[in-house]
Amino acid sequence: MRIIGSEEDIAEGLAALVAADPRLAIVAEARRHPPLRRAEGGLRALLRIVMDQQISLAAGAAIWGRLEARYPSFEAKALAEAAEEDLRACGLSGAKIRTLLALSRAVADGALDFDALAALPDAEAAAALVALPGIGPWTADIYLLTCLGRSDAWPRGDLALQEAARLALGLPARPTHRQMEALAEPWRPWRAVAARLLWSHYRLVKGMPPA
Repeated sequence: MRIIGSEEDIAEGLAALVAADPRLAIVAEARRHPPLRRAEGGLRALLRIVMDQQISLAAGAAIWGRLEARYPSFEAKALAEAAEEDLRACGLSGAKIRTLLALSRAVADGALDFDALAALPDAEAAAALVALPGIGPWTADIYLLTCLGRSDAWPRGDLALQEAARLALGLPARPTHRQMEALAEPWRPWRAVAARLLWSHYRLVKGMPPA
């Protein structure tokens, strides 16, 4: 289980990727140093990933700002006891309210232990997350990548990552979930660095500011 915790780790992974797949060399030339993309794990981080799902970056930031203003400590017990109308006033959908309450209650009750989660191998950590209410494979993969720093995390279901792969590798169409799994197989155990590289390439091609 390799953890990415520094720019040096990114550089090591990038060198291995370019050696394993020459197609990535061109991408790496344009984005030689993809960002580290690390965040402190825990309830706040997991909820932020959930809140940002299926909405624009601007909308996600606005909702998160209102949620932070109402619950600045993000203490699990306070969130677990939050009134649904208060959460709805922050802009949360019914599904996200249910997920927030379920996750907060799991942490408050001790059923969800983030320290124990961080000690699990990749597959077990992902399975433990997906077993939680409202958590799907995408959320689990993003948590493993950004919060646990796992070097081989690969959010194959991420639409931006799929489109980035199409653009960077010259594919005729955006790859499917299964195709994303196959094309990244040679990139093990550095698929998380490949994801960082491809996301950076996507932003560059689309004229977006660096993450």
